[in-house]
Amino acid sequence: MLSLLIAASRAAWLGGVKGASLQSVALTQQVEVLKVPGGRGAITDRNGIELAVSEPADDIAVTPYLIKQPLTVARRLAPLLETTEGKLLEKFEEKGGFVYLARNLPGTQSAKIRKLKIAGLQFIPSSRREYPRRWMASQVLGWVGTDGQGLAGLEYAKDDVLRGTDGERRIVKDALGEPIVLQETERAQPGQDLRLTLDAELQGKVENVLAEVGLKWRPKGATAVVMDPYSNTVLALANWPRVDANDRAGAPDYAAQNRAVGLDYEPGSTFKPFTVAGALEEDVVTPTDVFRLPPTIDVADRTIEEAHVRGTVDLSTTQILAQSSNVGTVRIGLRLGPRRFDRWVRRFGFDRLTGIELPGEESGQVLKHSEYSGSSMGNLPIGQGESVTPIQLATAYSAIANGGILRRPRIISEIDGKPTPTPRGRRIVSATTAAQVRTMLEGVVEAGGSASEVTIPGYSLAGKTGTANKIDRKTGEYSKTRYIASFAGFAPARKPKLLVTVMVDEPQGDIYGAQVAAPAFQAIMRFALPYLGVAPDG
Repeated sequence: MLSLLIAASRAAWLGGVKGASLQSVALTQQVEVLKVPGGRGAITDRNGIELAVSEPADDIAVTPYLIKQPLTVARRLAPLLETTEGKLLEKFEEKGGFVYLARNLPGTQSAKIRKLKIAGLQFIPSSRREYPRRWMASQVLGWVGTDGQGLAGLEYAKDDVLRGTDGERRIVKDALGEPIVLQETERAQPGQDLRLTLDAELQGKVENVLAEVGLKWRPKGATAVVMDPYSNTVLALANWPRVDANDRAGAPDYAAQNRAVGLDYEPGSTFKPFTVAGALEEDVVTPTDVFRLPPTIDVADRTIEEAHVRGTVDLSTTQILAQSSNVGTVRIGLRLGPRRFDRWVRRFGFDRLTGIELPGEESGQVLKHSEYSGSSMGNLPIGQGESVTPIQLATAYSAIANGGILRRPRIISEIDGKPTPTPRGRRIVSATTAAQVRTMLEGVVEAGGSASEVTIPGYSLAGKTGTANKIDRKTGEYSKTRYIASFAGFAPARKPKLLVTVMVDEPQGDIYGAQVAAPAFQAIMRFALPYLGVAPDG
């Protein structure tokens, strides 16, 4: 009787007092809740070639106190987890009931670990981001973190579009732990796909050209933008050094930066066409006006020289641009005056973001005319004293190429199969002025021009070289050893179908845009024009 009374009391206590908690424990032993990852949307080029995809993966965790033979288990797991036995043993000794052994392990790899049937291991479904072309457009695409969130590039800027919504499954097991019921309590929602305007073949060619620039000139970096100047569709956007998107940790921060949108630099002579365009619009010069130009010109306390020593010459406006005369461009800028010059700088978009769908875009640095010093009009018209980004420069040149319309560049053509609209543009110069500047820029690549060596049989070209000193941040003065070499141009010259800009940061061995950047422009155009089906015009 005493035994029965004890048993009855025990049963009453378990059922009444501990019943709720024991029922909860029983349920956790019989019901397993699993997260079902919502797949991240893919990123493809304009032809559907995959640039970023997600694959099934698992996070592997362990309950340390359930590992009965740590040394044996560590020896079996180490090669499959690509780690050392020592590191695994350290994790097995940690206190607590949950320790990660690996994150985002490929499904094929985790399947091998499952077959070992090691008590104490947990397999948590996740997904793994892969970049099939590894190096291609990696600074544009960006990368994701271990938890699947976008950290850089389009992965970051469009994380809310690409990221899926996780679902949930409940597995009911019998007393032996075997599944008997599978319930999908919440359906996983995949992220949306992005189709870019980039062309993978053209992107690959541009990256190879920049790699050759890197090999020959050993610069700090290089950037190129290829664009349709009428729609401002970006067909290629490349940075060197390249980065393996599947191994972000292996690249220095400078290489990982998308310098096309994030690097401010003084444009040098590539800025001169905008000075001339403003002067033409204001009717202070004509293409045929002739200037008597001495070897130097003084503006307040500043003496401006030509890039190459010469005597006094007579040059027309067209020749000033073709030969990249500093003295001549300053004379044209002085005719405009500070207020009107400042207005035209801003009309070409150099005081604000272009609005391209990429993160980290800089707006450059442009002084207000009220902040000009006495010598400002001696350096600003020739591209010194203001800074731009490569994408800003390409966008401004597109307005000259397309007849005077400034339009936001775009790099995303579709979101989940729905086309993105072509950005609306606004006229900033007349079609006549744009045509006059295009004709002047043809002279740059003709005999007597600053880049006369740049030719492509069958095609007329137009463009502008640029060479600019970098600022020494320690002294605040222009460096005598560090330069930016650049080239911006389009083809065919009279009816442009393609625009290319190249910027080379701190080349070694030579500094001039004509020798360093112009050949890269030529190599890109030589491939791109026939590849994109642009008919010869000459």
